[in-house]
Amino acid sequence: MTIDWITVAGTIGACASVASFTPQAWKIIRSRSTEGLSLRMFALTSLAFAAWVSFGLLKGEWTLIIPNAICLCFALFILAMIMLPDHKTREVAEKLDPAA
Repeated sequence: MTIDWITVAGTIGACASVASFTPQAWKIIRSRSTEGLSLRMFALTSLAFAAWVSFGLLKGEWTLIIPNAICLCFALFILAMIMLPDHKTREVAEKLDPAA
């Protein structure tokens, strides 16, 4: 059995990309704040993930589509939370994690 190093590298990259957004999204929910986050950065990141999803769809590559679609959802969530007024950010976070 041979190891497909391209698949291994792609899997590690996909898992790391998805995992990198999870702590930021939870931090927003737990702290009820997006202070210090860059609107431009998350807008550009969302565009990049949308482009990767489109590229994956055009090529029919589910290994590109799935992780980038998940990351796009996280990036869009964070972008939306940044764009909301502070009181709305707190309301959304409260609905997602009422115990915090």
